[in-house]
Amino acid sequence: MANYFSLFLVIATVASGLIWLADALLFAPKRKEKLALAQQNGGDLQTAAEMKQEELPVIVDTAQQIFPVIAFVLVLRSFIYEPFQIPSGSMMPTLLVGDFILVEKFAYGLKDPVVRNKFFETGTPERGDVVVFKYPVQPNVDYIKRVVGLPGDTVVYRDKQLFIKKACDVKTECEPMQPVELTFEKRGEFFSQGAPLARYTEQLGEMEHEILRNPRAMANVQHYGPRQPGTQIDEWIVPEGQYFVMGDNRDNSLDSRFWGFVPDENLVGKAVAIWISFEFDREPSSMFSWVPTGVRFNRVGGIQ
Repeated sequence: MANYFSLFLVIATVASGLIWLADALLFAPKRKEKLALAQQNGGDLQTAAEMKQEELPVIVDTAQQIFPVIAFVLVLRSFIYEPFQIPSGSMMPTLLVGDFILVEKFAYGLKDPVVRNKFFETGTPERGDVVVFKYPVQPNVDYIKRVVGLPGDTVVYRDKQLFIKKACDVKTECEPMQPVELTFEKRGEFFSQGAPLARYTEQLGEMEHEILRNPRAMANVQHYGPRQPGTQIDEWIVPEGQYFVMGDNRDNSLDSRFWGFVPDENLVGKAVAIWISFEFDREPSSMFSWVPTGVRFNRVGGIQ
């Protein structure tokens, strides 16, 4: 749906701009000549103004009105910031259902809004970034996860513990596989199918954030599809130009552990802020389930 909207914006912007330009170059001069002739023949200013307004075609008037607006929206949405809504709990407790976030589109390069070819490099994801990307299995769907593994890293998820061996140059001494530091915070704030989830603080690179673990869920995750040569069933080696991502709600997230890596060309941007957050406490079967029941103002702010 997002791609269709981008295409619509581009078409509407180009069409209205071309109509305005064609009128300015071809038809507006003729109207000015006609207006000047009417004034020379004794018409007053009020009559001239009425003639100018009447002679301006509706399609041209509409193009002049909407072009600046949709051009601004196109530039803002395509290259600066784009709003997204969080539809699932895979990123709890960092992001909740009903959070509306802003995604920084220029964080990982500028791309054209239709074909999404990168034409200007501005940076690459860092470990711990929360990123929006095109789901590799279904590219018309947007996903949001946290970057765990960078190109060249070895990632292991074993007994609900994350281990990372950072990429290194073969000419230098490589760091050994290290467990990601975890600190238990509390249990019982969030639940999954009646089970209280344990909340931890995780130190992922320079980024400190919180995750959830379900003590009733299975401990290990196996590869779906063919496994990489020389790896265990819970081990992944991140290829160049790709990233390993995981949800913060570790036992309720469909992520790289299941479907693989995120190519650089699939990246949409970096999630940087929650601009509003709504509560939806009605039953899913209710015809008004989409209507918010409250606003969580305390959640407005930056994303860690």
